[in-house]
Amino acid sequence: MAEKTAIISPIDDSVVAERNLAGDKEIHAVVKAAVAAQEAWRHVSIADRAVLCHRAVDALVANTAAISEEITRQMGRPIRSTPGELRGLEERARYMIDIAENATADIAFADQSGFTRFIRREPVGVALTIAPWNYPYLTAVNSIIPAIMAGNAVILKHSAQTLLCAERFAEAFNQAGLPTGVFQYLHLSHAATVKLSKSDAINFISFTGSVAGGDAMEHAAAGLFKGLALELGGNDPAYVRHDADLENIMADLVDGAFFNSGQSCCAVERIYVDKMIYAAFVEQFLHSVNQYRLGDPLDPHTTLGPMVHRAAATKVRDKIERALSQGAKTGIDSKRFAADRPGTPYLAPQVLLDVDHSMAVMREESFGPVVGIMQVGGDREAIELMNDSPYGLTASIWTRNETRAGELGDQLRTGTVFMNRCDYLDPALAWVGVKQSGRGCALSTLGYQQLTRPKSFHLKRSSS
Repeated sequence: MAEKTAIISPIDDSVVAERNLAGDKEIHAVVKAAVAAQEAWRHVSIADRAVLCHRAVDALVANTAAISEEITRQMGRPIRSTPGELRGLEERARYMIDIAENATADIAFADQSGFTRFIRREPVGVALTIAPWNYPYLTAVNSIIPAIMAGNAVILKHSAQTLLCAERFAEAFNQAGLPTGVFQYLHLSHAATVKLSKSDAINFISFTGSVAGGDAMEHAAAGLFKGLALELGGNDPAYVRHDADLENIMADLVDGAFFNSGQSCCAVERIYVDKMIYAAFVEQFLHSVNQYRLGDPLDPHTTLGPMVHRAAATKVRDKIERALSQGAKTGIDSKRFAADRPGTPYLAPQVLLDVDHSMAVMREESFGPVVGIMQVGGDREAIELMNDSPYGLTASIWTRNETRAGELGDQLRTGTVFMNRCDYLDPALAWVGVKQSGRGCALSTLGYQQLTRPKSFHLKRSSS
């Protein structure tokens, strides 16, 4: 009998969907089809690939209402926010489709007497995308669309919490007329995922998830000489300088910490505020956080939904309690949020004050609706503390001085530096991480490099 998996909704513990996990026979058939399909697909023109990929995006966008509700039921994000994920998918996908021609074009060199020389970008073959639940479409599309546009076949293994997203991608590509086998999905156990990663037929792996998951992928791919991109965790800092425009930055910074209940690898998890404006900042920040409405995410008035499951909420509650036992103070009275109930995924937003770097909340990824705010004496102290982390995904600087933001950004060990914004992926810019936040590069023209391999042509012309 086939092993099964079920999506348990964090809203009310109902079963959203139940599916059989793929066995060896099904996995073998999918891999065989991908290899065969890629051999033909690599010869299809980029212009023709673009037409089909745009059609698939059209199909997903046309189904925004149904997909948005599915996202909410599967992982708990408020229904008022989930349509934004489809808008983000469309922005990223269309951008990556439109730049594919230039990003994968031959690199030609000046004529050398008697020789023609150029570098061609060839598809790597079959790409395996392993996607998480927190932004189920946005994280997946980062690799799926450019991989297909580069001439690869793609197998998607989505999180068991959001496996319906894999099926929606397949429906969209089928509706678009993508050749059979170019895009497929598999519902897999962790063990089967690792086994598939080791297959000789898999030429590239894109993994988005936890540091522990990334470590497992590195071990699975070790010694196999295949490409591996890892987009992992974060404990992303924000620095509010003395010259920040508090009135105009507050909404974006609060949203950067608490959107999606803080369940984002690039959520703001720690904030350093210049002592000159600390009191005013904290007052305004707490006021903004208290405006959240925690509750049923299917209610359009809800602005903060449950965490993905009980265990995740319990982990964050424990981290808050540990910080309090070390001297931190709560800025938010959780009793203001009636839906906050211990033992459930419903967790009130929390702001911790009087924190320091001896506390896990300032050093480790929380991945929940909690942020620590710490007073600093100026730029030097802020940069030292922002870099004092095993992670390096994004960092944000909130200031009126763009020149100074650039100077400070040069000192930050991070993949992306923001000024007066956060928690956003511009598809024109490379999405990268340093330290334990990952390796590889998604989006932008550089994102195509890991999905292709260079082949050099050095052709000596006949003298006759």
